[in-house]
Amino acid sequence: MDNNIVEIEQHDTSVNLHGLMQVLSKHLYSTPIVALRELVQNAHDAIVRRRLEQSDAAFTPEIRVTGNPQQKTITITDTGAGLTRQEIHDFLATVGIGYTRHLRQLDDETGLIGMFGLGFLSSFVLADQVMVHTTSWKTPQEGWIYRSENGETYRTESAAPREPGFTVTLFLKEAFSYLADNPLLERLLGRYCVLMREPLFVGQSETAVNQLAPPWRRDESSVVALHPGLKQKQNIEFASRFEHNFTPICTIDVAPYGKSDAVGILWIQDGATYGTSDNRNLSLFLRGMLLDDQAHELLPLWAGFVGGVVESNILTPTANREDIQRDDAFYATQHALAEALITGLGELAKNQPAIWRRVLRRHNEALLGAAICDERLFDLLKDDLLIPTSKGEIPVSHLRQQNTLLVMPGEESSFEEMLFRLTGRPVALGHRYAVIPFLRRWATLYSARLIEIGTTGGNQSLFSSHDISEEEEQWWREQLASDEECIISRFEPAVLPFVVVPNREVELKQRLEQDDVDRRMSTAALMLARQFTQRISDGAEKQLYINFNNPTIQALSARWRKGLRDDAACQLLKNLKVILSLQLQRSGQNDFHQALESFNQIIMTQFLANTGE
Repeated sequence: MDNNIVEIEQHDTSVNLHGLMQVLSKHLYSTPIVALRELVQNAHDAIVRRRLEQSDAAFTPEIRVTGNPQQKTITITDTGAGLTRQEIHDFLATVGIGYTRHLRQLDDETGLIGMFGLGFLSSFVLADQVMVHTTSWKTPQEGWIYRSENGETYRTESAAPREPGFTVTLFLKEAFSYLADNPLLERLLGRYCVLMREPLFVGQSETAVNQLAPPWRRDESSVVALHPGLKQKQNIEFASRFEHNFTPICTIDVAPYGKSDAVGILWIQDGATYGTSDNRNLSLFLRGMLLDDQAHELLPLWAGFVGGVVESNILTPTANREDIQRDDAFYATQHALAEALITGLGELAKNQPAIWRRVLRRHNEALLGAAICDERLFDLLKDDLLIPTSKGEIPVSHLRQQNTLLVMPGEESSFEEMLFRLTGRPVALGHRYAVIPFLRRWATLYSARLIEIGTTGGNQSLFSSHDISEEEEQWWREQLASDEECIISRFEPAVLPFVVVPNREVELKQRLEQDDVDRRMSTAALMLARQFTQRISDGAEKQLYINFNNPTIQALSARWRKGLRDDAACQLLKNLKVILSLQLQRSGQNDFHQALESFNQIIMTQFLANTGE
């Protein structure tokens, strides 16, 4: 025997039907209520199938869901194609094979919804026992009943024929007996099935839960175009059914774009937002059936003030039909919604100025962030948005003076704020959402200078250098500086003897060099950040700019050159620095108390003593 011969055996994979049924019937859906949607979806597809297969049939399409609280049952009845005896075995009782799936593989433009052959299995999520009574249009003289307690085994028996169609009765588990309430069923199915094209009734009601056509279907069927005002009113009424937290201000149409077939409406929410607010609210319908009412990932990240309802035929659902796969169709739809929103905002600004002003007032800060995400949005918003400043919110054009824009990058702004208040100039609050990147882009577009206080370039623009001897500079450092870097300079207003400015670049470098930063940033982002911070030299966290335009500084400097020492006056200035920079430096209570005590003591001994008091 040749020892090199390898024996290869091929085997079929065994399937534990009981285990599979447990997984599919108990763990496939996030909520058992989804099972109702699946059964109604099956009824919808049965009607579509009958229309396709029996094209000459004169029948009234209808789906009716009826709860019976006394018997603890729910019955779903349709006037669709029904099933023959063999089709019960081939499709109803075979997991993963569905009649609808077979037809969709032949033609996916039929309006059929089902795909995976798992919908009927959802019955066993809710029910201890399931019974089906069906007659196929192919064999109208036959009726069949299917019964099963667990989906793993089933019985069939002949029955009196009925009108072609399908009736499934769920004998509810005790835990779900509350679902046999018709008003509750109407609310639930009104949520899931509101866009379904085949009429759905609950209980004995003669009003379909899906009687209201969505705006985009009204547009398809309408011969005469609606007046824009009436159309907007109807759109807002429809949007209000899906927007539970805010009142829609206005709506924006969604139409097929690129490789996306999505149609629907988006709306701007009437509720004030911050830049980081995320109230995105999107209900996604696939072939008329609600797939996900939290599909906000399809909306742009900057659109935290937007809601919407969209419908698609090409998005691919997950097996439980509660989410969509992140495939090319998903990203095409995502792009299409962003384009619809950007275009719609532009048309709103152009054609409805009153509503546009309302949108700007509600979402100014969020729109600052939106403007830096897309060039078209920036072009649309650049002159209308308000910038938070030391003088309140103002347009960028009012912030611009002598072709410069001033911005404070940090919140701790004691001296900086004082400096600008004394000069009468507004300064942008750079710590607020998206302010600095927006102003950088605006300054580049309009060839203006943006001075960011606390950065090397910004400080050089604001504070002119002033030369004195090394000996005098050292004396000033000893008199006024604590842990700050001392810089001799000239700046306005002259009334201010000095300012203390945080070194924002050193602060950034220190944050990035903290050990825990490695866990908060990606490796690539961290490497890029460190390439920048390597160019920043280590230095003091604060910089003390001594102002030689100030008369007091000039006088003390002149007296020092004559050999005169004014230690008391210098000590007063240093105490003044501590007092004024308390908020900026977050000085402790002891520092503040000591500065005040020294301030009072100097006045008592140096000035009041000289008057003889």
